[in-house]
Amino acid sequence: MSSASYEVTKLFSEGSDEVLKQSLPQVPWSNNKFGLINYQGSWIPESFLARILLIQRHFLARDSDLIITGLPKTGTTWLKSLLFTIVNRAIYPVNQNPLLKNHPQELVYNLESDIYGEAFEYPRPQHLVELPSPRLLSTHLPFNSLPESIRTSNCRLLYICRNPLDTFTSLFHFAVSYLKNTNSKEILRFEDLFDDFCSGRTIHGPFFEHVITYWKMSLEHPEKVLFLKYEDLKDDPKHHLKRVAEFIGMPFTPFEESQSIIDQIIEFCSIGNMKELEVNKSGVINKFFEKKSYFRKGEVGEWRNYFTPLMVEKMTKLMEEKLEGTGLTFKLIP
Repeated sequence: MSSASYEVTKLFSEGSDEVLKQSLPQVPWSNNKFGLINYQGSWIPESFLARILLIQRHFLARDSDLIITGLPKTGTTWLKSLLFTIVNRAIYPVNQNPLLKNHPQELVYNLESDIYGEAFEYPRPQHLVELPSPRLLSTHLPFNSLPESIRTSNCRLLYICRNPLDTFTSLFHFAVSYLKNTNSKEILRFEDLFDDFCSGRTIHGPFFEHVITYWKMSLEHPEKVLFLKYEDLKDDPKHHLKRVAEFIGMPFTPFEESQSIIDQIIEFCSIGNMKELEVNKSGVINKFFEKKSYFRKGEVGEWRNYFTPLMVEKMTKLMEEKLEGTGLTFKLIP
């Protein structure tokens, strides 16, 4: 049994956290057997509660940590490849990048799935102290559920968001792929899942509360939280890669710019290139998630192929209601 598995077992054998679990609101997800529970205002898979409690109680952030945050299917995998390449550009030229042989999820560890999870399929340190600085990590947790050490240390958070219609569309396809790989007989209906998404009952949701909290933190503490939009990265990747490099304290030099290093990183980490690498064409992440499912299309505006006019109207009203007064806007089409 891994150390993480032992801790999870020990945690619930003590009883108090099982009482906590039973006291939390619980719902099926889109009328399926896969259940969600509400912890600290966020909907999470039942199995994640023990992991999140472990993270909150035991994770100790370093001031040098770089942590990617964001909801699932908002571009976190793409940002992982970009961040890893930017941080390690002096060590690995593009033609020797470890991403040629490793999926981004295997190089930037997710706290709840990889470090404190049980289903890892690839070699990774058993203890966080084994990771050299700067540690590149990720989490989908909302800001208020982050461990105290992350919120109070000088570690930096790179938050990425995506317009809610494309986020939902990508989430739906990812969920369908997951059920297929688990040989589940459950059938997901786009309309049912959309209603859950709009009501906030989605993994690590509600969507708008998650995004707006990090947006406000980025305005109040720009040295702590860098807020990125998927659509902006697609529109002007060079500008935003410079922002990322400056934020993490590793700005591109004039010489690097003259050598087109930024352009090389953009091309190498593009979704089109990532999905064509052999390492990402087959195999799974954490037992059930196909590697290729992390690089499906990555298009802005794909939602138009799936949303009915009534769905668009419902989401538009919800966006107006939730984003009013925040200064945050989303681009829905290219």
